[in-house]
Amino acid sequence: MSIDPLSDAKIVDSWQTNAMPWTVAVRERRIESRRLVTDQAIVDATLGRSPQSVLDLGCGEGWLARALAANDIQVIGIDAIPALIEQARQAGDGDFRAMSYEDIAAGRLDASADAVVCNFALLGNESVAGLLGAVRSLLNPGGSLLIQTLHPLVACGDQPYRDGWRPGSWTGFSTDFSDPAPWYFRTLESWTGLLADSGLQLLELREPLHPQTRKPVSVIFIARNAD
Repeated sequence: MSIDPLSDAKIVDSWQTNAMPWTVAVRERRIESRRLVTDQAIVDATLGRSPQSVLDLGCGEGWLARALAANDIQVIGIDAIPALIEQARQAGDGDFRAMSYEDIAAGRLDASADAVVCNFALLGNESVAGLLGAVRSLLNPGGSLLIQTLHPLVACGDQPYRDGWRPGSWTGFSTDFSDPAPWYFRTLESWTGLLADSGLQLLELREPLHPQTRKPVSVIFIARNAD
């Protein structure tokens, strides 16, 4: 059966295809925005919440989990792509688990933490809404959710500023990449509304800037349970 080219399932399919070239790109620091801005931005934002434990959802090959563990934080990394989880395990002795967002939404993740971090990991539509609906049960009392994602005002490009699926692209990446994943565009209003609908209260919004262009590279949402 064919997969809808603009769907949550297609995102997973694409990342299964590109797990190895992505691992190389991250570990060789080939992505300028990450190297200059966004990697440190999410580390700093997470450390600023002073967590003793973190759930890294959509952990990929595990770089963020390793960075946080180096700061004496207990981290569990979760990703839907087994090949990425295997790369994470090979790079360190952390706790890495292969599990889909649908599994987490269904309550199959038996864990909680002081912070849940989603770093450029919320690309879909229904899967993201389901995952955020489950975050309340994953946070310890007083815990925080941190989301870093593309800044909507910049990522929108020349298209209309409204929610909807966008085709993916590996422009600027090596020819080892293929079959780019689609992603679901959300406006700032839509992101904040989704957090509220998920029973989460927005505490802070950060807009990390590129050091040369001085334009926002990403947006970081920091939230907590609303009650």
